[in-house]
Amino acid sequence: MLLGSDALIKLNSSHVALFGVGGVGGFIAEALIRSGVGNLDVFDGDTVDLSNINRQVISDVSNVGKDKVSVIKERLNKINPSAKIGAKKIFFMPENSNEIDFGKYDYVIDAVDTVTAKIEIIKKAKEQGVKIISCMGTANKLDVSALKVADIEKTHTCPLARVMRRELKARNINKVKVVFSTEQPIKSQFESEENGKKIQPSTIFVPASAGLLVANEVVLDLIK
Repeated sequence: MLLGSDALIKLNSSHVALFGVGGVGGFIAEALIRSGVGNLDVFDGDTVDLSNINRQVISDVSNVGKDKVSVIKERLNKINPSAKIGAKKIFFMPENSNEIDFGKYDYVIDAVDTVTAKIEIIKKAKEQGVKIISCMGTANKLDVSALKVADIEKTHTCPLARVMRRELKARNINKVKVVFSTEQPIKSQFESEENGKKIQPSTIFVPASAGLLVANEVVLDLIK
């Protein structure tokens, strides 16, 4: 009723690629399917962990240890059984980027947290002339009202966005839509590591809100 029948037909025929189905990506996937997107390929090489339960929409005690892409495919098909969900268990990196045909997508979404992977996703989408949106950092933050949509060159405050601005500029890549936060990162009084990597703490609020904001942009761009 709000978007119109032509928009729903367009969404149903659209093919979207989503890289990362964690705290941000899980909400993106669910919002896209609930909004009528008919074809969604999800890429993630991770499994559900106990530490995910506080913020990731797909995570609960019954699926700890299961592949995230398998869990989210099952969840999404319960929402819309006719949606075509491609579940690709893969940690996307430059080394395996040629395995994916970016040209077949109407929209590409970057919701991963590795700089190298983010740059490659954006680069591949740009090379194929496919619309791309990238989510910046959501850890160490609590203020959902600080989330903004902007071109990467207009970002500030976010440490991840600062790195991405520099790296994309060095590669002459511009005009990249991103979701970022203007909130100064909060320094946690606790420190923890997992597999030798420092864990960045987060609650459900900012990652989920960022995911919904990304999905909103994608849906509006697809039906524009």
